[in-house]
Amino acid sequence: MVHQYQLGGYNIVLDICSGAVHVVDEVAYDIISVYEKCDKDAVLKDIKAKYSNRADITDADIEECYLQVEDLVKKGKLFSPDVFEPMAGKLKEKTAGVIKALCLHVAHTCNLNCSYCFASQGKYHGERAVMSYEVGKRALDFLVENSGSRRNLEVDFFGGEPLMNFDVVKKLVAYARSIEKEKNKNFRFTLTTNGVLIDDDVIDFANKEMSNVVLSLDGRKEIHDKFRVDYAGNGSWEKIVPKFQKLVEARGGKNYYMRGTFTHSNPDFLEDIKVMLDLGFNELSMEPVVCAAGDPGELTEKDLPVVLEQYEKLAELMIEKDKEGKPFTFYHYMIDLTGGPCIYKRISGCGSGTEYMAVTPWGDLYPCHQFVGDEKFKLGDIYSGVTNTKIQKEFADCNVYARPDCKDCWAKLYCSGGCAANAYHATGSVKGVYKYGCELFRKRMECAIMVAISRALNGKK
Repeated sequence: MVHQYQLGGYNIVLDICSGAVHVVDEVAYDIISVYEKCDKDAVLKDIKAKYSNRADITDADIEECYLQVEDLVKKGKLFSPDVFEPMAGKLKEKTAGVIKALCLHVAHTCNLNCSYCFASQGKYHGERAVMSYEVGKRALDFLVENSGSRRNLEVDFFGGEPLMNFDVVKKLVAYARSIEKEKNKNFRFTLTTNGVLIDDDVIDFANKEMSNVVLSLDGRKEIHDKFRVDYAGNGSWEKIVPKFQKLVEARGGKNYYMRGTFTHSNPDFLEDIKVMLDLGFNELSMEPVVCAAGDPGELTEKDLPVVLEQYEKLAELMIEKDKEGKPFTFYHYMIDLTGGPCIYKRISGCGSGTEYMAVTPWGDLYPCHQFVGDEKFKLGDIYSGVTNTKIQKEFADCNVYARPDCKDCWAKLYCSGGCAANAYHATGSVKGVYKYGCELFRKRMECAIMVAISRALNGKK
């Protein structure tokens, strides 16, 4: 399978199963587009006819180009066969029972009242609660006990708003550090915060112990304050932006993400990215909203062309900033064309419910944070382990080849089948696909690859 598209002045050809990315001239682009549809003589006849009025392109040039395309096919860099499907189930079996990451819900409560919050303002459709140190300690022990020979373990402090339980966060990090050497483990911590409670103590602690911090900011003040308000209805932009700036400066401008959400109110999200850049932030992410059908913030079909155009304009802006010597990172455009994720990752996906789980304040286990509160997805708890093996098997069997709708999609080995939670909420099955999200993902990948090509050809990292 190949995918061809033109963007940023490049003729781009992706060979899906080999991972090869080709930037070609117009003749090669046209030859590849019909290579498998016609025999050699028919291809050459059609291409020669198309370029018959071009003095700069001779019949000999076209014949030579065909031979070069043919050579790429022989070398397995074009139209390579899909040999991965038989591996899909077997690869996940190799890590069965091994957990590498936990999302600790240290606070099922929040000091903001964001209307689009998928977590029901941090309560996850249940009662407000915070995680005790004892539950968190047991969660860390559970992770160590079930991590097998894996040395590097990941723990995300999540909410709600985790800084509403900051003392427990600090104690849990201290406990984890105290057992690292004995257990031969290395903990990597991440904190996601809305910023309201950031102070010097938080900044110092985060910079010492957090490998990454995720900071919630929706960009423009009027957009941010429309949704991210406190319980009195007041916007939070002016309160949190100076705190974010101070934290990022103290981190040396590294190992953080400004994580925004765009909705029906701002499908022109590039304007929000520009605001973040003007504020001094250059590690950015803007995510499409996840909300219930019919919610005022839900992205609509009318929004789709606008959003797709925004992704292209974002790619153009990144290239422009590269030329100015002011590069910035956009999370969804991070792609390594020389290596990238291993085939296990490409086939198996994120590992939710198997390698990765969410832990509630009471110690219940769920496949990921987006399933928390939905009792049918409860896997078990940190005391007894996974007891709902039927649900876990459903996630274990969830790979890119388990989704019929992914079969003929060129992006399947880039998205690994997509998000199980989004699929479930859109279709009622974790093996379905969220088609709106698929449209966005394919456009993001086209743009990401184009930006990577531009940087490679222009000597940029």
